[in-house]
Amino acid sequence: MSAEIISGKQIAAEIRAELAKEVAEMKMKGVTPGLCVILVGDDPASKSYVTAKERACEEIGIYSDDNRLPADTSQEELIALIEKMNSDPAIDGILVQLPLPSHINEQEVLMHVSQKDVDGFHPINIGKMVLGQEAVLPCTPNGVVEMLVRKKVKIEGAHVVVVGRSNIVGKPVANMLIQKNGRGNATVTVCHTRTKDLKEQTLQADILIAAAGKPEMIRADMVKAGAVVIDVGVNRVEDATKKSGYRLVGDVAFDEVSQKASMITPVPGGVGPMTITMLLKSTVNLAKKRLG
Repeated sequence: MSAEIISGKQIAAEIRAELAKEVAEMKMKGVTPGLCVILVGDDPASKSYVTAKERACEEIGIYSDDNRLPADTSQEELIALIEKMNSDPAIDGILVQLPLPSHINEQEVLMHVSQKDVDGFHPINIGKMVLGQEAVLPCTPNGVVEMLVRKKVKIEGAHVVVVGRSNIVGKPVANMLIQKNGRGNATVTVCHTRTKDLKEQTLQADILIAAAGKPEMIRADMVKAGAVVIDVGVNRVEDATKKSGYRLVGDVAFDEVSQKASMITPVPGGVGPMTITMLLKSTVNLAKKRLG
């Protein structure tokens, strides 16, 4: 058996087409969704990611306010910019690209991004998510759930095993899938570095979500036949045959697991494209509130 490939690129393209129509309709009513992107320093990965976000905004008609600050920007200067954007009526969402330089307290900075928290990282949004209330949801976990829903994977009653407990992916995706709603109602097990006999747990999964950040740690003998496998991991491994000297792999050994799963996401081209797309969706949703 060879698994059906869940193409994040394809699903993301469908969502962006839908969003472009929504944005066009909103502009006719006098509202253009606005996203403020703040990047401190010149980390190559962060710069690449921010550039991709800005291109995506342009693609669907969202206004993007690009703020690239030097690495020695003080915490006070950064917070002052965030407060300025909080009061700017043209801005619906604020995204502070992480990680920040070591002299800046990330948690303190993110606390200032509240009503316009497009990343879904503020404690207010996290609390609302846990309570099952309307909230801005973290982009990557929201993208994972959206993929499952759009591929008509049966979530209700399924046993989901999440490998990884980060605040960015593991914890929120587990919480979203356990909620009593049409996108949840699953039984969720969360595994981590202290889990005894990880294989025993993953073999029980109808839906296996790998988000541990360890290259190809999920092998075929750890996956139940017919399971749906979502690989959130993006890892660089050395590869002398590549011009860059490395290749990207997920947390799942794709070649062998794809022969056992019923559906699987590739790396790259799986969950990755969904993250930015769900960021766009959250920005549009915040702009809808401004529209009333």
